[in-house]
Amino acid sequence: MAETAEARLKRMKMRSWRRGTKEMDLVLGPWADAHLAELSAEELEVYEALLSQNDQDLMAWIFGQAAPPADLAPLLARITAYARERLRKV
Repeated sequence: MAETAEARLKRMKMRSWRRGTKEMDLVLGPWADAHLAELSAEELEVYEALLSQNDQDLMAWIFGQAAPPADLAPLLARITAYARERLRKV
């Protein structure tokens, strides 16, 4: 049986909040809650690929310590901007 769109979003949100490092939970979780439902099918595929990356690589890309893969870069830029804006409000 194929996964429903609703089940897929729920699974992706849970993977966003339960990464393995608290830092990535706090970056990806809020972004997923706020933006996941509005992504196109293609963007969801990219986000799914992003979720398969390890936290150390994600952190290096988000902090600008390493260049992300080209296919992930636009979405990572959006996530990074959202996280930075959230931190300014704290």
